[in-house]
Amino acid sequence: MAVSARNLRISDIQDPGSLFERYGTEEIRQVERRVRAEIEQKKEELRQMVGERYRDLIEAADTITDMRLCSEKVVSSVRDMYEYCSRIRPSAAGRAAPLTAKRSKVQQQSQEKFYSMAAQIKLLLNMPEKIWSALESSQYLHATQMYLLCCHIHSILQLDSSGSYYSPVLARFPILVRQVAAAGHFRASILQESKTLLKGRAVSDQAIAEALCSIMLLEDSSPRQALADFLLARKSAIQQLLNQPHHGAGIKAQVCSLVELLATTLYQAQAVFYTPTEGKVPDTTLTCSLLFTTLASITSQSPADRGISVLKEEMKSETWFKYLPPSIVEFQPPLRTLAHPINRDYLRDTLQQWINMCKDDIKMGIGNLLIYVKSLKGLAGIRDAVWELLTSESISQNWETVCCRLLEKRFSFWEDFLQQLFLDRLQALTKEGLESISNSSKQLLVSALQELQVKNSNAAPNKPVEFEYNVAAFLWSESSNDLLTDTAWVSVTNRSQFVKSGLSMKAQALTLCVQSFCSALDSKLKAKLDDLVTYLPPDSSTVKNGLNYHSSSQLQSSAFDRYADTAKVEEMLRTHCLSCVQYILDCVKAELKMAEERLQNCTYSPNDCNLNAVLFMARLCQSIGELCPHLKQCILGKSSSNDQLVREPRPVKKLGKGKLQEVKPTQAKWQEVKDQLLQQSMSAYRIWNVTISKALVYSFTRTLHSHTAGAILSTATNWDEIEIQEETEAGNSVTSKIRLPVQPSWYVQSLLFKLCQEVNRVGGHALLKVTLQELLKTCLDEVLAGYETLCSKKQDKIDSAFPLTQNRALQLLFDLRYLGSILTARNEEVKSSRIQQDPRIQNVADALESHIDPFDLDVFTPHLNNNLNKLSQRTSVLFGLLTGTEKQYTSRSAPFNSQEPHNILPLASSQIRFGLLPLSMVSSRKPKSSVRGNEVKSLMLPTLVTEETSQGPGSLFRQLAAFQEDDGSSSSSLFKLGWLSSMTK
Repeated sequence: MAVSARNLRISDIQDPGSLFERYGTEEIRQVERRVRAEIEQKKEELRQMVGERYRDLIEAADTITDMRLCSEKVVSSVRDMYEYCSRIRPSAAGRAAPLTAKRSKVQQQSQEKFYSMAAQIKLLLNMPEKIWSALESSQYLHATQMYLLCCHIHSILQLDSSGSYYSPVLARFPILVRQVAAAGHFRASILQESKTLLKGRAVSDQAIAEALCSIMLLEDSSPRQALADFLLARKSAIQQLLNQPHHGAGIKAQVCSLVELLATTLYQAQAVFYTPTEGKVPDTTLTCSLLFTTLASITSQSPADRGISVLKEEMKSETWFKYLPPSIVEFQPPLRTLAHPINRDYLRDTLQQWINMCKDDIKMGIGNLLIYVKSLKGLAGIRDAVWELLTSESISQNWETVCCRLLEKRFSFWEDFLQQLFLDRLQALTKEGLESISNSSKQLLVSALQELQVKNSNAAPNKPVEFEYNVAAFLWSESSNDLLTDTAWVSVTNRSQFVKSGLSMKAQALTLCVQSFCSALDSKLKAKLDDLVTYLPPDSSTVKNGLNYHSSSQLQSSAFDRYADTAKVEEMLRTHCLSCVQYILDCVKAELKMAEERLQNCTYSPNDCNLNAVLFMARLCQSIGELCPHLKQCILGKSSSNDQLVREPRPVKKLGKGKLQEVKPTQAKWQEVKDQLLQQSMSAYRIWNVTISKALVYSFTRTLHSHTAGAILSTATNWDEIEIQEETEAGNSVTSKIRLPVQPSWYVQSLLFKLCQEVNRVGGHALLKVTLQELLKTCLDEVLAGYETLCSKKQDKIDSAFPLTQNRALQLLFDLRYLGSILTARNEEVKSSRIQQDPRIQNVADALESHIDPFDLDVFTPHLNNNLNKLSQRTSVLFGLLTGTEKQYTSRSAPFNSQEPHNILPLASSQIRFGLLPLSMVSSRKPKSSVRGNEVKSLMLPTLVTEETSQGPGSLFRQLAAFQEDDGSSSSSLFKLGWLSSMTK
């Protein structure tokens, strides 16, 4: 591909003819212009270069001419001197004979002095090269000795002068002036390089001692000043290390380098400055007193040690070294201050002050470095790297001995410098992580509630939001995850607690929105917990037997216990998790409060988004504890969550035996969290209870208070006709017929059926029993309020246009007794089979009975009770969500009369095949009295429980029934009896 003419380089043009083949005329002219421009530029550069160099060339030619003239004058002068001496030699030969010997001796001395001076000048000229070579090879002590020798030679040359300011040596050898001036810069260079060497952490002890000796010789300082210089240099190195640009992976290296520098500083302080006690056998494993031994070797005044070793080596190869005077050959650097050993107390106090001074810088610097560590895994990596460094043999081998010598106490970098910094950063990371989880959970909650509010009626029936409006539809829907893939071969006991099947979720009425929220929360807690686990011991047994484990094996060979903060770390996580849960609960409380305020101002509807939002939050609070297993691990801690012997705390006693179980503090915290979640769930369900109770009972009360005959007749049901025999005063038997209600009014049935529908819509099988009891109690209170209002109006004769007749009073009485039996909640704490009915029921019943003839009431009561019992049995399945299993009416007479009109399904006499199902039991009853034909049947007494029946299904129920035989006397009114006592009286 041809290059464009504009981008063509001039150097690439090899054949000009090829340009005419590739480019057009305009492009060739552009190339020509570029070539001519470059030619002119090269010419201009050549002119400038010739002009500049020509000036230098002229100066060189002038210098050569001057030198030639000077040489000719010197040669001419020498020739004239030679001729003059040759003329006077014959005449002076006789007179010079006596003085020849003296002159030759003087000349010899002068020649030796001249050679000595020449040798010193030669040595002085060679000295800068030797000093630079020593500096380059980091032999600062040799460079210092040579520099001091230069100063000594300079002083000798000046002392040999006439004593005046004028120096004949410097006058005759002007080059020495520059040489002495150049040697003056060596002092600053040697000091700078020596102090720079003191900052390095990978420097030998001998090199540190030689550098300090160089500083002492050049600055005439004492060993204490040398110690101060050493510590200041190390403090400067620490600051320089902390101020380096930090990157993600480089923080670990910086912290380890800092710890290594601190440890090396103490080791080198012991090796350089520490002097063992006199009379004590020194420890040969550790070097000490290097500073003083090095000073003694270079300042020794003994004849064998005098002189500089470098000069002694060179004297063997250079001939002119023999002319050097002894003051040069045997030169020793002088030490103007005595190098007394440093007192141990002063050394200890100085080092302790230095450690305290560095502590603030280190804490601030490492604290700033740890800000860039964004995970607990990275924090644990730095901690483990420090532990490995301090546990290495090079540092830990003689650490205790060094600390005892220098500080006279144990010293730990981790405990004194780093431990609290790591804990503070860990707490900050844990707090940030849990706050992020709290905020995201709030966003998830708000998003879920917004989806409930914008529900589209035309959405698909399997949409998760639709299931929040109708949990029953969710229960009967099918999905692929209803059964797990390993259901056939993995039992429930062996299944992980983190794996939940779709059927188990439906069994607990946990909708998809609830599962999604809890799954998101649990995944974030799992990520946080997995990050935290890296900071904790790898095995839970390490935590449980931590004291024995660490003290016996690990702590003996390690620098510090890196898992000593396990309890604090778990407590931090526990505290912030509790704060997170509390934050979520506060958000739920706020949303519930707003939803409750909106519900008070709107008409009830099953599709009300506010009501379904309340139910969603109720199910959510109820399920967080189970669907978020990692929340439990975060609160219980790693050791407790892995403990197989953990049991849920039970605050109540067993049946009359045993004491309260001891509960661990962590388990108490977890139980407290579950209680808070349960209480919040019950509060949400309580809003639902009140809302649907008021809405359903409102239509019930409105029909109950109807004043027109048509409205009353429209809700009436068919009555049963019963023949009875009565005895007159004369003793004759009279047969008569009575009519009694056998069914409740239509509005009563409608109320109970709608109530069951609402309970079924929200997943009634999974509702807490307390919630269901509160619902029944709320409905009963509203119903009783309606009956009380009705009775008060009738007693005050406000509704005089339509008085309360006996038949209507009987129907209302039957309705009230039926509602009381259905809506009265059974208290679990009371072990009696008798249900504690609301006293207001008896008050309303008494008010209704006042409208019935007392004689008729005595006649009607047994039959009314019998009808009520049959009705309860008929509707026990229809209203089973309200009555529960404990209210199943299962008693029936032993002799079965086929002529008796009834529509009760016969109960099975045996329950062998379905023993695990909650089946009703059969108890034999015998009639108290019986008549043929239209004979009145009274209540039945239970027979004694035989040994055979006590072993079958329902035996506990029969035992409870038999136990209640003697409990109280029979009553003529069923209003005072519960469903169980009515069977046994």
